[in-house]
Amino acid sequence: MQNTRLVETMVGVFIAAGAAALLMLAMKVSNLNAFSDVEGYEVTAQFENIGGLKVLSPVSVGGVRIGRVSAIDFDQEDYEAVVTMAINPQYDRLPVDTSASIFTSGLLGEQYIGFEPGGEERFLKDGDQITLTQSAMVLEQIIGQFIFSKASEGGGE
Repeated sequence: MQNTRLVETMVGVFIAAGAAALLMLAMKVSNLNAFSDVEGYEVTAQFENIGGLKVLSPVSVGGVRIGRVSAIDFDQEDYEAVVTMAINPQYDRLPVDTSASIFTSGLLGEQYIGFEPGGEERFLKDGDQITLTQSAMVLEQIIGQFIFSKASEGGGE
């Protein structure tokens, strides 16, 4: 009887540990970390097309994640997407002429914002706007342009 209770307890502990491991794996895969609420500063940028960019998408410089997308809004005056990014506080030396582009990880991976630092002496601070931006390349538009260009080449003969 005592041996059965020990086995049942061990099975319960094993199942709880497995569930905790699955939860951590799910958070890691979804690029979500609920336990790291780091204070930093926010900058914004406007893009004509953000493609599939989402809130919590990474912001990186040279492949190193320095922050996350914290909000996405629409500017009804300029008809562009306004992306707000929360930058970790240790990355406080980004020049004000830094450019922001939307990239895709791999062929069909998640979209992220990549910064290309400029050469200014002044640095971005909380509330600044990045003015040099490059929108996302939409795969459907590229394929459509390719097919249209091939059709117009073939039709002229």
